[in-house]
Amino acid sequence: MPATTAHPADPAKISTKSAYQVGVASYYGKKFHGKLTANGEIFNMYKLTAAHRVLPLGTRIKVTHLGNGRWVEVKVNDRGPFIEGRILDLSFAAALELEMVKSGTAKVMIELVDPD
Repeated sequence: MPATTAHPADPAKISTKSAYQVGVASYYGKKFHGKLTANGEIFNMYKLTAAHRVLPLGTRIKVTHLGNGRWVEVKVNDRGPFIEGRILDLSFAAALELEMVKSGTAKVMIELVDPD
């Protein structure tokens, strides 16, 4: 998957009609950096990845921060989040792209990306 950086969109013009899921995302980083993910990869907090409870490992998703319109494509390579009320755990790199590191969480929309 090529590195894809976040692109801004006008939050007022974002439609959730094509959303797979809408909810709260968080991120994880240093504590898990270098540890094994659910798909057998070593977690690298500087890569654009995510943890989701049920999406197949390897699925590419577009994650849009509904508060600021920034979006990024990531690969699901782990399971989680394990905190009630959250739908996605993003890598530190993805959280940086979405400008959600300071807040720690953000309301996001998940869309499935067609494989190349």
